[in-house]
Amino acid sequence: MSIIFRTYNPAPLFGEDYIKLRNFLIKLDSHIYHFGRWDWMITHSYLDINGLDKIGLWEDSGELVAAATYDCQLGDAYLLVHEGYRHLGEDMLLYAKSALANDGKFRVVILDGDLEMQDTAYRNGFIATQDNGSDAVFPIGDPDIIRYSLPEGFRLIGLEENPSAYEVGRVMWNGFNHEANGEGPFSPSPDDLESVERQLHRPNVDLTLKIAVVAPDGHFASFCGMWYDAACGSALVEPVATDPAYRNMGLGKAAVLEGIRRCGKLGAKRAFVGSSQQFYYSIGFRPLATSTFWEMK
Repeated sequence: MSIIFRTYNPAPLFGEDYIKLRNFLIKLDSHIYHFGRWDWMITHSYLDINGLDKIGLWEDSGELVAAATYDCQLGDAYLLVHEGYRHLGEDMLLYAKSALANDGKFRVVILDGDLEMQDTAYRNGFIATQDNGSDAVFPIGDPDIIRYSLPEGFRLIGLEENPSAYEVGRVMWNGFNHEANGEGPFSPSPDDLESVERQLHRPNVDLTLKIAVVAPDGHFASFCGMWYDAACGSALVEPVATDPAYRNMGLGKAAVLEGIRRCGKLGAKRAFVGSSQQFYYSIGFRPLATSTFWEMK
């Protein structure tokens, strides 16, 4: 065993290290940091791209076995490691603390019940906080028995039918309550639309798994992004948004279940979502695990 540490090379954006880290996450198949989260992050408009070369990588004979990374913005670290290499935990934590902080602020995500990593964190001056996250799972089984309905006049499509950056941006803006929170109606700049285009047309994207519910007026009323690779056992739900004008009509449920059904037809055995919302439990997700943010005393 010959462990070598190095940092991530972000050039080019979809170069060798992007692929290597993506394949590592697919093999890891973790609900804590699914490969879909990495693919979502790499073209996200909120990504702090200057942090990419701070991601830590540990390799054994050229194979990636552990990584310390973040999610869009520096400050919160995720320590990901294959079984057999958990002894790297302290090195990973200390590296992440030094490299992945944001203006001196740093937290690390630790799975509840991972007593070994909790002990490592406590020994190095960290304590648990009251901030945590939840993951839920949908066991797919037979995808042909997944059922949902749509109101009359609404229809469901994959984005390969209509990869409209404007419509995706609009339903996300409205669905995440930007207008309701006083930020005004959706009025995208050319740069905003270009950002959505990059997300829709980056490598490894499958537009058939990006599900939209189209309203009678032609606008997207609900949207669900799904992430799946045939080499992975699980799919990921991210993001889900429904325009407030169309809520409580079963549209979000239809979009999510159709996305899961399509992933199941491709071979996915389960779908993860990083949420404990009742919405997901009501459509068949089950609580899976919780994680806690730890920070320095």
